[in-house]
Amino acid sequence: MNKIDQLFDQFYDHAYEETVKAVGPAERRTILTNTLHKLLGDFSYLDDTRIPFKTTSVDTKVFETYQRELVTLSITELIDIKMYILTPATKKAVYPSVLAVHGHGYGVNEAVGLTKDGQAEESTIHHQFAVQLVEQGFKVFVPEVIGFGERRLDRDIKAGNVNSCEAMATNLLLEGKTLAGLRIWEAQRVLDYMEEADQVDKENLAIMGFSGGALISAYTSALDKRVKATVLTGFTNTFKGSIMAMHHCIDNYIPGMLNSAELPEWIALIAPRSLFIESGEEDPIFPSQYTREAIEEIQEHYHSCPEKFSYDIFPGAHEISGRKAYNWLKTQLIDSSVKHEI
Repeated sequence: MNKIDQLFDQFYDHAYEETVKAVGPAERRTILTNTLHKLLGDFSYLDDTRIPFKTTSVDTKVFETYQRELVTLSITELIDIKMYILTPATKKAVYPSVLAVHGHGYGVNEAVGLTKDGQAEESTIHHQFAVQLVEQGFKVFVPEVIGFGERRLDRDIKAGNVNSCEAMATNLLLEGKTLAGLRIWEAQRVLDYMEEADQVDKENLAIMGFSGGALISAYTSALDKRVKATVLTGFTNTFKGSIMAMHHCIDNYIPGMLNSAELPEWIALIAPRSLFIESGEEDPIFPSQYTREAIEEIQEHYHSCPEKFSYDIFPGAHEISGRKAYNWLKTQLIDSSVKHEI
């Protein structure tokens, strides 16, 4: 380890030492929740520009086990979200519903198993997880995250850049805001829409995210108690073991977070609501050894309700598995015998 490495280790050690506060667990949770709101940036002005939800249907396809509708969801005069809505073919009045948040790649089409142009089936590291969810009996809402696919800036579309994360994040940072904050604000508005949508059991809402989508899912769930169950794939780790240890997209970095807590404690704000963590044994950017460290710490926050927490370190890399997560989610939401405490 050279002197520059040692210097940055000292930065980390100093910041993490500052997170230790002489307060009780309940007070610390309140402090961290309020701090998270502040660190993400103030987007409340967007609430003043909201319009009544408007959906424009773009395309509908009916399959043997589900229906897939592509819509444009208008939230403000400037915010139109491309979104797939997947509904099981079974005839029910309402369904437990999942907000499915994709990660880095070419956009929302990956989550539903389509190519970039939406013309054919395609399997990527997302493993069409939204389709897997609807086939488990969930109604699934799959928005395109701002900065990806059709929701990139013109300059990045023209330049052929796969996303607009850097341009959006740096511009927002100059204004004291974060790209994560904007994405979480949008996720909460989609939850608002889900509560109003047809065939949605609004008492049983879940969120599942992969990679950068898991960041959005984790912090959305931490802040929004409407989310009864959360599945995080390819994200749970420590800051030191992942985004501080190697190259990651700028959208992972929220200024000041380490001054208050390491990543496991931020994720633990979801407790005591249901949480499932999965990660690939060979994930090169969120190494499993640090995932295990994070899981051990998060698990301590579920000592009074161990049935609400589970995890799976699966054979694989940076990808979605679902080999245990989907059944776990069914148990948490579809099994009516399970009681949820908030």
